[in-house]
Amino acid sequence: MTRTQVQAHHRTRAMRAVHALGVAALCLTGPALAACSATAGSDAADRSGEVPDWDDKATPATVSRQMNLDLPANATDKRAARQNGFQDDGLLLVFTLPTSGVDGFVERLGPESELRQRDEPRESVAKPMTPFSHLGLPEPESLPDVREGQVCAPCDGDLNSLAIAMHRLDDGKSRVYLRAVD
Repeated sequence: MTRTQVQAHHRTRAMRAVHALGVAALCLTGPALAACSATAGSDAADRSGEVPDWDDKATPATVSRQMNLDLPANATDKRAARQNGFQDDGLLLVFTLPTSGVDGFVERLGPESELRQRDEPRESVAKPMTPFSHLGLPEPESLPDVREGQVCAPCDGDLNSLAIAMHRLDDGKSRVYLRAVD
């Protein structure tokens, strides 16, 4: 055999060995991967109707505690919802206050920055993951005359974020919208 033929023979043997190892690895890992993928697929199918879902036991009192805030004693038309999510939960809390008490409530929350006044509805409103429509209310972004902003992100405790929006209903009353991620 010539030197070139010997080198070609060694390359062929090496290629066969690599090929055999690849086939063996595929034979060993293939069934495991298929089993994992089948299991993951069936779990996802089993959970598809469950997550995210709305917690039917959520009340204004329980949601305000989860948001680490005190519900004002003079709040009326209180509504709350909790949506159990894949990773984080969404919290909604809405109530009506006398307009004269809104500033005091906001001050007690201590927002990170000054809230913004928006006089017109936003032109395009994306549907949020936790919509206020679940509570029978329009999204604050779709309303005129709204003061809004971030209260905290991240927040103390378990909350990832807390946002607020206030909409004047009439001269005497305003609706307060709070949305949090837990």
